[in-house]
Amino acid sequence: MRTLLRRSAITLLRPLFGGRAWLRWTHLVLGGALLMPYWLLGTVVVGPLIDADSMFSDSLALQFGAYAVALPLAAVSALFPLVRPLSVAAARALCGVPEGALADGPARSWAARVRTTGWFTLHVGLGGIISGMSLALPPFALALMVLPLSPAMRESWRTMPGALDHGWGLALAPLGGIVSLLALAGCAAAASALLARLAPVLLGPTPSDRLAAAERRAADLAVRNRLARELHDSVGHALSAVTLQAGAARRILDSDAPKDMEFVREALTAIEETTRRTVGELDSVLGLLRRDDEEQPVTGGASGPTLDALDVLLAHCGVRVTLSVDGDIGRVPEPVSREAYRIVQEGLSNALRHGGAAPVTLHAALGTETLEMTMENPLAGTAPAPVVRPGGGRGLRGVAERATLLGGHAEAGRHGPLWRLSVALPLTSEGGGAR
Repeated sequence: MRTLLRRSAITLLRPLFGGRAWLRWTHLVLGGALLMPYWLLGTVVVGPLIDADSMFSDSLALQFGAYAVALPLAAVSALFPLVRPLSVAAARALCGVPEGALADGPARSWAARVRTTGWFTLHVGLGGIISGMSLALPPFALALMVLPLSPAMRESWRTMPGALDHGWGLALAPLGGIVSLLALAGCAAAASALLARLAPVLLGPTPSDRLAAAERRAADLAVRNRLARELHDSVGHALSAVTLQAGAARRILDSDAPKDMEFVREALTAIEETTRRTVGELDSVLGLLRRDDEEQPVTGGASGPTLDALDVLLAHCGVRVTLSVDGDIGRVPEPVSREAYRIVQEGLSNALRHGGAAPVTLHAALGTETLEMTMENPLAGTAPAPVVRPGGGRGLRGVAERATLLGGHAEAGRHGPLWRLSVALPLTSEGGGAR
């Protein structure tokens, strides 16, 4: 029975004196401290109106008048955008509000500012009351509890009319002190619970905050998709080229009388250069992802080779390519040039996987507003399937996505015995995806 009573007492007193209660009481005292500058300004305004001796007068009219002036001043100052992140940080640390329930960043919209104003005014208003009670009630309660034991204190209290003039009042004084402390703890707990309940409402994300967060996630997803295409085109092409070159070299070495050792040497050199170039590109893309893992935003910054590196790509792609160019491709804008390079790379990968060592023709024509590229290769069998590798990426779909993001278009299909990939890219990006 005694154990049950002890547990019941602990359960009842924990909301008033537990660890969370002390943190929330600290949050209220912080609100009281924030109210003080506004309250002092309020005393300057109200003092002359009621003929107060000084701003520290014990006049109740001055105290409550200054309090009434301080709250509107606090509300106006809370309209500044940076008030919300500061309030959110305090609420998360001291009120025990879940992190996901509160908004991040300054209050940009007027709806968010008005909500923040309501929260800040409520925080400093309740904080000022609880702070005042915390300063006044503990000394009063302590005096009541020691009153029966202190003749000097009893003598000073005899001038105060009331129940203490009687014996029963003196005997109940310690109980009154305890009740005063419990009342203070109860008021603080009630005010803290109200703030904790209203925090998600007043400091939570507004519809504009949710829209901005959705736009950030969409932008991040778009960048990640671009990085995925970069990896697919770069690594996929390199693996296809290396596989073909290694297979050709192995067949030469496995022959009974290997004679063309120069071809083997060239194949191994091509493998070395292709893998070295691909590792550099892979490091560049993974560097962007590592920066994101360090809680830095993923950016859509330009990375990767452009058409200036096309000769190197064609020289080590593992298949013979006949290139014809109309115009100076060096003047192609960098975003378009970078995406065009990747499209050529993916086209060569498809040619390697489905045409074997058959030669490829590539024609690039630079007009005044458009870059047109056509790639053709004989088909060893059927046309390429949309999914070119088990578990791999969709290369032709990636080509179409790159062209669409630039405001252009791409077509791929069988033309007689040939497989043809045709791409038209405007020199000024309309889609904005290559930035």
